[in-house]
Amino acid sequence: MKLAIGSDEQTHLTQRVIETLKEQGHDLLLFGPLDDVDNPWPQVARDVAEAVVGGKAEEGILFCWTGTGVSIAANKVPGIRAALCADAETARGARRWNDANVLCLSLRLLSEAITNEVIEAWFSTAYEPNPEDDACLAQIEEIEREFFRRI
Repeated sequence: MKLAIGSDEQTHLTQRVIETLKEQGHDLLLFGPLDDVDNPWPQVARDVAEAVVGGKAEEGILFCWTGTGVSIAANKVPGIRAALCADAETARGARRWNDANVLCLSLRLLSEAITNEVIEAWFSTAYEPNPEDDACLAQIEEIEREFFRRI
């Protein structure tokens, strides 16, 4: 799978995730310091989000100190459903019910072991179409359309 991965800093955790994903056969597009470009977290999040909605990547993974900033910034890009996940169950729920397409992770909070569990849950869970969740996702798309018509 083609993945866009970005962070506002390069750490042991980001490097281990990159190595693991490469070992699993994923094709990676790197952004920010992971690609030796010193961009702040809003730009890194935008780059990853645009790669996903633009079709250069199927999904994205973002890191920052809390994970919150990149989550907020990525979700400003129409079509992105970025989820901040600190455990495997949250990752499974984000995929199953919200069809999340960008995983956001905290560099401060997560150990390597927990990060591996989150990523495993993320990639082993798919959206399960159903009338209730389909309607909720349609509402999100309508919010995006309405907002952008106003500006």
